[in-house]
Amino acid sequence: MTGWTWEYEGYDPADERLRESLCTLGNGYFATRGVLPECAADAVHYPGTYAAGCYNRLTSDVAGRRVENEDMVNLPNWLPLRFRLADGQWLTPDTATVLDHRQVLHLASGLLERRTRYDLGDGRALSVRQQRLVHMADPHLVALRTEFTADRFSGELEVEAFLDGGVNNAGVPRYRDLDGRHLTHVHTGTAAPDTVWLRCRTRTSDVRIGMAARLTADTPVTTRHAFPRAVQRVRLRLSPGRTATVDKTVALHTSRDPAISDPLYAAIDRVGGAGGFDELLETHLTAWDQLWRRAGLDIDGEVGGILRLHLFHVLQTLSPHTADLDVGVPARGLHGEAYRGHVFWDELFVLPYLNLHFPEVSRALLRYRHRRLDRACSAARAVGRRGALFPWQSGSDGREETQQLHLNPRSGRWLPDHSRLQHHVGSAIAYNVWQYCEASGDAEFLHTKGAEMLLQVARFWADSATYDESLGRHRIHGVVGPDEYHDAYPEAQQPGLDDNTYTNVTAAWVLTRTLEVLRTLPEPRRRELVERTGLDGGELEQWEDVSRSLHVPFHDGVISQFAGYGDLAELDWGSYRKRYDDIRRLDRILEAESDTVNRYRASKQADVLMLGYLFSPTELQGLFSRLGYRLDEDTWQRTVDYYLARTSHGSTLSGLVHGWVLARARRAEAWKFCLEALKGDIADVQGGTTGEGIHLGAMAGTLDLVQRGLTGLETRGGALWLDPVPLPELSSYGFALRYQGHWGVRLRLERGRLEIAVPASDEAPIDVRLPDRTVCVQPGETCRLVLQD
Repeated sequence: MTGWTWEYEGYDPADERLRESLCTLGNGYFATRGVLPECAADAVHYPGTYAAGCYNRLTSDVAGRRVENEDMVNLPNWLPLRFRLADGQWLTPDTATVLDHRQVLHLASGLLERRTRYDLGDGRALSVRQQRLVHMADPHLVALRTEFTADRFSGELEVEAFLDGGVNNAGVPRYRDLDGRHLTHVHTGTAAPDTVWLRCRTRTSDVRIGMAARLTADTPVTTRHAFPRAVQRVRLRLSPGRTATVDKTVALHTSRDPAISDPLYAAIDRVGGAGGFDELLETHLTAWDQLWRRAGLDIDGEVGGILRLHLFHVLQTLSPHTADLDVGVPARGLHGEAYRGHVFWDELFVLPYLNLHFPEVSRALLRYRHRRLDRACSAARAVGRRGALFPWQSGSDGREETQQLHLNPRSGRWLPDHSRLQHHVGSAIAYNVWQYCEASGDAEFLHTKGAEMLLQVARFWADSATYDESLGRHRIHGVVGPDEYHDAYPEAQQPGLDDNTYTNVTAAWVLTRTLEVLRTLPEPRRRELVERTGLDGGELEQWEDVSRSLHVPFHDGVISQFAGYGDLAELDWGSYRKRYDDIRRLDRILEAESDTVNRYRASKQADVLMLGYLFSPTELQGLFSRLGYRLDEDTWQRTVDYYLARTSHGSTLSGLVHGWVLARARRAEAWKFCLEALKGDIADVQGGTTGEGIHLGAMAGTLDLVQRGLTGLETRGGALWLDPVPLPELSSYGFALRYQGHWGVRLRLERGRLEIAVPASDEAPIDVRLPDRTVCVQPGETCRLVLQD
């Protein structure tokens, strides 16, 4: 790793899936894994191309049950380009001797470069250099340049490039029992002497897909069609030291695209009008330059390099092109098929970063949720509730996509999946609405779509709360918290837990914030909203009551994760760490031993401590005070210590949240968890999961850790609030942000000093509030402040 490149030396089949994920190229519309173009899908390699929001639903027979799943579809493979000496075997690193191999991901330019030198025997060698881009200016184009150089031989090289419609979803071994045949009606044809096309459609969602490929070389291109492939071939005459070049340019459209009549015609037209590789590269570089100016982080050393890689993958999944799409935040990016490409609550970790750089993308992602608000209201009615119950896993149309069964790879058993009871996803959506509007100043969205979502989530929580006379408080029953390990009480016949603290406190926050929004709405708009939703004064009184009386359980002087948590058995952590190399997925270990994690005080990831991630210490204390509880610093410190000792960190988000919380609670230990979050994917700490797709929430969360967590940056009350807690390992850095109409506001922390520069404009000045002072920074001014120790 250097500051702006990510390099792999040598070829190791065991590392290929990881490399392919981390070398994925994308532009927010679609992405392609970093597979070598001459390699097919097998036990080592997995080519995959995924368009944002392109899903298909299939039914499979699993463990004696009919199970329906919706998946992000692996689209036809545009990448293949293979080569061989005349009448020889096709050359791949798995079938031929590799003398040298190197892959370089150029972050600044969004370019993937590979250099391989194949041994042909008798002292002969073939050098292959490739440059690949997924165009960041035109989101429908990709290009591949391949250069062949002969070493100590002359001869003919056969090159075959094709579009392959015979692909399946087969990238995750755990899903091997599920039907992955999503494409049908594959047809191929020739559009011009140098251009072939492929069209197909998804089996049930009926998304039509069109691809067109143009092959350019110094020799004639021949074409043949061998179902399900459109094949192009050239024969290159090689001589020692002379380089022959083949360029492949491909266009992709689907029937989900706006402003087209037919995806195949659009693809053929687009590839026909595309410039050559050098021209495409120039406009691609310009687009990436603009992205880095808006979102780049100025951090030196290894940490800076990792953060740039994380930002690179966030921007490839959620770029400004995303603002034109109806898509959510796929938890594993557009980089693989884990989680079936579903949308979870990961936007909670992604949008806070985007809000301050690409608010138009945040707005689009929130509109994805708003378009599915009616479906969420239907889901609430189906369980006897008012308001909106958003799904834990979402896909194309907003229905609950959480699987009914999940496979434990350790035991080989399919088990019931109750994670759909994580109703707190609604609070995450409400939180993101509020954070986006505070950062962007988008009053129009807050007064319309934002207010509608807040209202319906608040209504769901108020209707879910039941009053307990013995406690004199409202309670919420039958949920699963962010921990995910605990989905039922020991020996219980039904799933669900009572009074999950994270769920109850965030529900109280939603109710409080929604009441505030309703009070401040312009009267005509408030009247419209009341009429449309049937809201009445009695309901508002109920919200006020519930927001002040939700139950928060405690035990042993700490906040309980849920009611009864303190009654569970303690786990012998030392014993399990000795018996197993990795206990991150403790739930799978215990189930394979015919035990259950529901019996123990053990957490997969932050649950109660998530409250310290979402809310500043002052805001969190205010929330507890409103609920009638005193949350002093000692109680919070004890709570942090308690759950740190009982968490297995089975999620890449766990290190991120714990690092964030410890930066405020116990700074000396924070860096260990921050470093784990930074290296979660590059070191594949989850043991093979990165090869199935990167963890987008964790990547974006590390960016936000630097942007908001360590600076204490909040956007509230029309001001920028800052309360820096620089860690010794990360005390000097800078970044630019976009805040309420101000483009390119620059903040820099440097060893106890804070610099804020506001570019010249006709916007209003920015109020900056620190714990000990308030300053007003005019456009065109730079303010330098000495921070308290």
